[in-house]
Amino acid sequence: MTSRNEISISEPGELVALLSELAVDPEQAPRTYRRLQAIWARRSPEGIELSYLASSEQREPFKLWRLVVAPGLSVPSLAALIPLAGSYEREITDLYGIRFMGSPDQRRFVLHEGSRAPDGFLGLDGNYSDPCAFVPTPMEMPAVGGEDLQQLRFGPVRADVVESGSFTFSYAGEGIVHLETRLFYKHRGMETRFEGRSIQAGSLLAERVSGIDSVAHALAFALACEDALQLNVSTRAQQLRVLLAELERLYNHLQYFGLLSKLTTLKVADAEGHYLAELVKQLNARLSGGRFLRGLIVPGGLRRDLVTDGVGDALTELEDQARSYLDALARTRSYRDRLETTGILSAQVALAQGATGPVERASGLDRDLRRDHPYSGYEHYHFAVPDATTGDARARALVREYEIFASFAIVRQVLAQLEDGPVLVDDDRRGSSDAFCGMGWVEATRGTLIYVVYGNGGSLSRVKIKEPSFSNWRVFPYTVDGTNMMDYAINEASFGLSVAGNDR
Repeated sequence: MTSRNEISISEPGELVALLSELAVDPEQAPRTYRRLQAIWARRSPEGIELSYLASSEQREPFKLWRLVVAPGLSVPSLAALIPLAGSYEREITDLYGIRFMGSPDQRRFVLHEGSRAPDGFLGLDGNYSDPCAFVPTPMEMPAVGGEDLQQLRFGPVRADVVESGSFTFSYAGEGIVHLETRLFYKHRGMETRFEGRSIQAGSLLAERVSGIDSVAHALAFALACEDALQLNVSTRAQQLRVLLAELERLYNHLQYFGLLSKLTTLKVADAEGHYLAELVKQLNARLSGGRFLRGLIVPGGLRRDLVTDGVGDALTELEDQARSYLDALARTRSYRDRLETTGILSAQVALAQGATGPVERASGLDRDLRRDHPYSGYEHYHFAVPDATTGDARARALVREYEIFASFAIVRQVLAQLEDGPVLVDDDRRGSSDAFCGMGWVEATRGTLIYVVYGNGGSLSRVKIKEPSFSNWRVFPYTVDGTNMMDYAINEASFGLSVAGNDR
């Protein structure tokens, strides 16, 4: 990988000291940069290789620490220093069998209670073919005090929600004392599905990891492959990639306001938000042949060129409609009342638990990869990165509202600067027999999305996906404890979470 500083660690005991610079100090003002991004494992001839990825200051390379451990050995947990590390460590324990000493939470995570992974699942042979044995077992719950508390289990099948998740509320009257979430009911093993596939096949798989973020996933995967193979993408292809990414952001954010309106019982605003999102999807279909912009972005550029005639006029009309819609929502007192002070996320908790995207920006952490670590030519466009400080549902909605108009501004600049030329690089090294490793990142609609790819002989051997919803689902319960039941659905909607993205 060429876009980061890499450090190899020989002894597990060195981990805590070396990564202590990423520790979160609750007594200090939260910082914006220099934070842990992901931890992942992969099999190597020597054992299981653990990789710890962190972002540095603005426009500085990422940092990567590598540690090889023999299967069955334990390594120190970082969760006490960096709470976000806890989710990654639990995931690795479930899927690779490595134990993390001193972890404050060692419950099952990806694999639910009662599941037993086959031996090959945890071994060096990487045999994923057999299904896990499973014996129904009660979920392990943390101790929540008080005899007067009641419990309500909600999910995993929820009315009017297509994604599966289980939520156990401990409550007294209308007040929620504690929320315990359980996800991974539909874990699809998406990272494993890349293994053994060609890079070309990987593009199709990446854009199906989370259907509403197809462009972001395809782009991050393509950037990782281009980093690994040292492919230079043409200017026109980069410009069209930005156009596609911002169209995806637009329909996601407009759909978000439709859902938020629905949960604040504004039926007309609900319909209008989804109608505006539908207009963007129809524009996507006229531009690309598909409402979700799939089948276009590949390593090396775009699979085919796009004709952008009429896109500017359509977006000008749509921008006027979106402004009128959002202004009307802002003038609706009942809407504002339900969002203001609902689900407050402090900047300190946002940093410690790894919040990303509009969620962290609404809590005062001003960070956006398009500006801070630009890719695909984003450094050539002028756009505002909105943030807020109140950290409530209203702030999260406002950040997305401002981002809608930033996207319109970016698209106008792309169309004005669009160059002629090829969209797919001729220098094709995708069939190289050499081992390769690369990393790509994208500021997706929901935040930081990172792909790391490993391969050899033109096929992929390991792909790691750092999905923004994996982090934001960890953050969300911290905004629920101490709130009331009536606000729960609005609070959840204000996070714009994706279960598919988390579960992968």
